[in-house]
Amino acid sequence: YCQKKKGLILYAWCLMTNHVHMIISSTGISKQEDIIRDFKKKKKKKCLELIRENNSESRKNWMLWMFNSAGKKNSNNKAYQFWRQDNHPIELDTNEMMDQKLEYIHNNPVVEGIVDNPADYLYSSARNYEGLEGLVKVKIIE
Repeated sequence: YCQKKKGLILYAWCLMTNHVHMIISSTGISKQEDIIRDFKKKKKKKCLELIRENNSESRKNWMLWMFNSAGKKNSNNKAYQFWRQDNHPIELDTNEMMDQKLEYIHNNPVVEGIVDNPADYLYSSARNYEGLEGLVKVKIIE
């Protein structure tokens, strides 16, 4: 949605349990902060829908209760808080910084002990950078 409608150019990404890392730019259709807001809003809605519909998820009621409890503590929410409210944008103005952040993003699931190889993590652009098909199209940084 954000790529098609908001002008998001996605170079790298990694979706973790409570946050997302991305290297992005935009075509100028929308401001980057608006793109991030809309991304979080759409993904929150979809994830909550998937949790509600998954009858085999043993933690479903607990997760919904946790998101709802967190949402009630934050006046920015109507009901659920799914994502952290803060963003930490960093301007990547050198090739060295870009390479360092790209490696950091793709190694995040390895550091967290989820996978041994970054390309094995489905919810990341590491697959794209290994020449495999990823879930989302990215513009490869060369």
